[in-house]
Amino acid sequence: MQNNSLTPILEARQVSKTFGRFRALQDVTTRFMPGTLTAIIGPNGAGKSTFFNVLSGAFAPSSGQVLFNGQDITGLPQHEFARLGISKSFQITNIFKQLSVHENVRVAAQMQTARYNFLRSAHTYSKPIEIADQVLQRVNLSHLSHQTSGDLAHGQQRALELAMALACDPKLLLLDEPTAGMSPEETMVMMDLIRDLASERTVILVEHKMKLIMGLCNRIIVLHHGEFLAEGSPEDIQSNAEVRRVYLGDN
Repeated sequence: MQNNSLTPILEARQVSKTFGRFRALQDVTTRFMPGTLTAIIGPNGAGKSTFFNVLSGAFAPSSGQVLFNGQDITGLPQHEFARLGISKSFQITNIFKQLSVHENVRVAAQMQTARYNFLRSAHTYSKPIEIADQVLQRVNLSHLSHQTSGDLAHGQQRALELAMALACDPKLLLLDEPTAGMSPEETMVMMDLIRDLASERTVILVEHKMKLIMGLCNRIIVLHHGEFLAEGSPEDIQSNAEVRRVYLGDN
């Protein structure tokens, strides 16, 4: 289904998620429009990570629906999300540390562009190699292309994981705490990269660093105790009395 400016690229309709007797999400409904850069925030235990995992296909909701470009994708296998154009990076860096930087991105591109043939040399997959070259240049890792990924600094590993997500040319990019464990300098580099990437695609992120969120995102969603609390611009959220009470600690 073709998207347009009036159709949400992603939509959650009364999404709930339970783990045994514990209800992590309760009837969360919200929409993400194309071209937006949105942060999902909330205090510890708010349900941010659970909601992120439902949106990315890692968890199927216990009830409710998830729609992508108007298509119901609730309960689809996670690899189908990737084929539809939804890519994500994880809170904990998820790369092949024994492979080179280029090999990591090439493998990610290869999964989307070619069927793997064990009798065929990896170097004959010209399209994945081309994609890897382009993406590594985009995330400023070209000069480390042949370095073993496990030897990279933490911030560089986070950028590599982002490159792997971009290798699939996603319409929607989901980022789970993209600056986790980064130094202030690494955080600034990642912020600039996310801002640049968001000019070309829809980005949704979960992040704890409020200063980063307020200076980066044009829309914020707030969860509290697994329920939808508020949404709006950074200015709207900062001035929302209920958000200030439950999240920012105001009385």
